[in-house]
Amino acid sequence: MPDVHGVLIIARNGDRTEFYQDPFTYEPSYTESTPLGAVQSHQLGCYLRSTYLNPSSPSHIQSIHADLVQNDQVVVHAKAGGEGTAVFDSAIAVLQGLFPPNSNNLIQLANGTTIVTPLGGYQYVPVEMAPSNVDRALESWTECPAFEQHIKSVYASEGFRETGKFAAPFFGAVRDYVFGRSTTLENAIYDFINSQLTHNQTYAYRLPPTFVEQAHGYANYHENAIFSDKEIGGIGNIAGRTILHTILHSLQRITFDEDPLRLLLLETSYQPFISLFHMMEMVNEHPQLAAIPNHASALAFEILRGPPPELREFLRIKFKNGTDEEFQTYPVFGHQGDIAVTEFLYRLENFAISSQKQWESACGIHSGYFGITSAAESMNMLLAAFSVFLLFGLFVLSWFKRRRSTYVPIQEVVSHFNLWCAWLTYGYGCSRLLTTRRGDFCHEFSVRRAANRWYRRAFVCVVV
Repeated sequence: MPDVHGVLIIARNGDRTEFYQDPFTYEPSYTESTPLGAVQSHQLGCYLRSTYLNPSSPSHIQSIHADLVQNDQVVVHAKAGGEGTAVFDSAIAVLQGLFPPNSNNLIQLANGTTIVTPLGGYQYVPVEMAPSNVDRALESWTECPAFEQHIKSVYASEGFRETGKFAAPFFGAVRDYVFGRSTTLENAIYDFINSQLTHNQTYAYRLPPTFVEQAHGYANYHENAIFSDKEIGGIGNIAGRTILHTILHSLQRITFDEDPLRLLLLETSYQPFISLFHMMEMVNEHPQLAAIPNHASALAFEILRGPPPELREFLRIKFKNGTDEEFQTYPVFGHQGDIAVTEFLYRLENFAISSQKQWESACGIHSGYFGITSAAESMNMLLAAFSVFLLFGLFVLSWFKRRRSTYVPIQEVVSHFNLWCAWLTYGYGCSRLLTTRRGDFCHEFSVRRAANRWYRRAFVCVVV
C-alpha cells in the first residue's frame, strides 16, 4: 500500500451568522462565527488528526511530527475577505483539534524554571492572511467586472429563467417568512432561512415543512450556476482558478524531498469547492457535488508514494461534506483510481491564476494612463483634475482681488500658492474617500493626514 507523503486540505468555515451577498456583484456583508461553527471546525480538526496524524491510520502522513507541531512542516492560509472573520475563527478551531494542547510544549529557562504555554500547553500555529485586494487567491470573484458580466449572463440564460418560473410558487409562499427580503431566484434566501432555523426557536416552530429543503435546492442551483463554467478556464471558475495556484505550488513542494512541508490547510468559504469540482470533472460522475458544501466540509489532496522502485507520486482526492460524513474517494478527470501528480499538474497548470496582473486580465481590468485600473480610480482622477482647474481659477481670482499695486510682495504669492496646494490635496483626498473601496482606509487616512499638513502649512503662511 502506498505511503501518504503529504496532504493538502481545503476546509470550509463552520456555522456563522446570516451572511448576505449582493446577487449581482457578490459584495459581502459582515458575518461572524458562532459557538456551533467553532465546534464543527474543531470536530473537523479532530477528524483530520485521527486520519493523518495517527500512526495506526492507513492514511498517516509519513515523517510528520504529530504531538508537537513543527511550523516548517505545516502551513495554514485563511481567507481574509468576505466571511474572513468566521473563516479565521474556523481555522483556529480546526488547528485546536488538529494539534491539541500538549504539556510538553514548554521551555526551560536559564534559572531552571520550566514554562508551559497557557491552557495546558496550547500550540500556536501561525495562520497566514492577506486582504483580498492584496491577495486574490481565496476571494477572487468580488470587484471583478468580467465575473459580474458572467452573473448577468447566467441570470439571462434560458435555463435560469425557466427555473425561476418553476420556483415562483415557492418564492411567493416563502415571502411571509423572510421579513421583507427579496424573494426571487436571483436573491437566494436559503442562508437567511437556514440561519434562522438553526438559531431562532420561534422561527423554527413557524416555518412550514419542506421550505428549508426547497430553499436549499434553489440555492444549490443558483451557486452552482454562478461558480462554474462550460470552459475549464472560464470566468465562472475564477474561484477555483485562483486557489489552484496555491494547490499546484504546494503539491510540487510536498513532492520535493528536500522541502519539509507535509500538511497545508487552506481555510476558506464554499465558492472554490464548486469551481474545483467542475474543473476536476468530479461532477461528471457525482452530480451531487454541484452544490454548496456544508459547513466544516473538507477536500483532501493526498500525495501518495509507492515503495521502490516506483519513483512517481500519485494523487488521491477525497471529500467529506460536513461533520456527519466520512472521507469518500472521488475520481478526477475520468480516472477510476489515483492520478499521477505530473498528469494532474499538466491538466490544470495553464488555467491557474497566479498573480494580481493575471487576475486583472481575467477580470477585464486593464491599466490605463497613470496606472488607472478601475472605474473608481478613473473617477478619482476626474475629480482631481476638476479640483486643479477650479482651485487654480480661485487662486488667480483671489490673487488679482487682493493685489493693491503693481508690486506684489513675494510673501503674499507664496501664501496664496500654499493655500491653493492645500485645497488641491485636500480635494483629492476627499475624492478618494468618496470612491474608496473597503480595505483601503489605511491608505486614505494617510492621504487625509497629508492634506491636513498642507492645510496647516498654508494657514501659517497666510497668517504670517
